[in-house]
Amino acid sequence: MSTSEAVLIVIPARYASSRFPGKPLADIAGRPMIAHVIDRCRASCGGEARVLVATDNSDIADVARDCGAEARLTPPELPSGTERVAYAARDEAEGIIVNVQGDEPLLDPRGIDTVVGMLRSDPSFDIATLASPISAEEAADPNIVKAVVALDGHALYFSRARIPHARDEAALAVYLGHIGLYGFRRDALLRFASLPPSTLEDTEKLEQLRALDHGMRIGVGRAARRSPAVDVPSDIARVLEALHADASQA
Repeated sequence: MSTSEAVLIVIPARYASSRFPGKPLADIAGRPMIAHVIDRCRASCGGEARVLVATDNSDIADVARDCGAEARLTPPELPSGTERVAYAARDEAEGIIVNVQGDEPLLDPRGIDTVVGMLRSDPSFDIATLASPISAEEAADPNIVKAVVALDGHALYFSRARIPHARDEAALAVYLGHIGLYGFRRDALLRFASLPPSTLEDTEKLEQLRALDHGMRIGVGRAARRSPAVDVPSDIARVLEALHADASQA
């Protein structure tokens, strides 16, 4: 495999979350949450991708290494997970960098395979991400980011608003909920991290709009469903419920 097609998966894992301090170390079924995320990442790409945890905390780094991942300490003042990923990957050789959120313990490894496959097969995409169908009720929730996608698969826009807007009540709008998993070409990641926040990004509080504002093409693949993320401690109950449901169906 050429260096341009080799994959580095980076999991940004910040300790000092304002809503859930120490979140990556939270116990889920007897293991730290970050361990579950690492397992999911290692199950992707036929086991050939490197997995690296980018964190501001030595305890998180130790857990990552115990789970078979690499770890790199990054400055605590970095403003976002994407900047943390770029910092960790800047001296690495892999041509494809996948940003996996550290609060997705039920991430489907096939999603990583999808974004990697998109970047390998379509040279016009600078970034690849995912979306899944959602209901009209979910589309009205500003906490669920919506994606509008062109016929050729590239993103037209992302918004917290319900888009597309069905002006005719008889129209059957198709809503797609964005899944915050990103595959970057290495040069695109480093460029993105060097750009200042854009007006659209500041307006919607969505950093992917910075890429669109600067003419970068984002490919959007389809996923069957969204996995529950952990934003606050009470979300762990939902994750445990989903884990038990998956185990009962296995």
